[in-house]
Amino acid sequence: MTGGRRYVLLIALIAFVAAIVGVVVGREIVVPERPVENELHDLLHQQLKLDDAQHRQIEQIEKDFALRKHALEAELRADNARLAEAIEAEHGYGPKVAAAVDRSHAAMGQLQKETLEHIFAMRGVLRPDQAARFDEAVVRALTAKDP
Repeated sequence: MTGGRRYVLLIALIAFVAAIVGVVVGREIVVPERPVENELHDLLHQQLKLDDAQHRQIEQIEKDFALRKHALEAELRADNARLAEAIEAEHGYGPKVAAAVDRSHAAMGQLQKETLEHIFAMRGVLRPDQAARFDEAVVRALTAKDP
């Protein structure tokens, strides 16, 4: 093997190792935190030992909320498109931009309210011991406290 080929292979090997190290570092250090809904979902379905009736009730609550959440998220996407149009038209914070921002905030607020109603509906299915653990998880998620 010639010196030039060895050099190219060495560079390729170094690049490959660097890529692997980058992936490992990215997955271990830079991975975003799990969303609150995933944490609560795991708590409900894995840790609280729900009975069959509780599972059925919570599944229905989740299905109903998923439909409503999807609709609200579509509304938010439409609001963002209107905001983009207003920004493009006004090139500053004018009345169209202000109105689009207000509309978007209203939709965000509605999503937050309905998310809380969803959480309280699921909580209503739980026994007192389960509800206490659920409450701790919700408070921890909202205040970013570690377990």
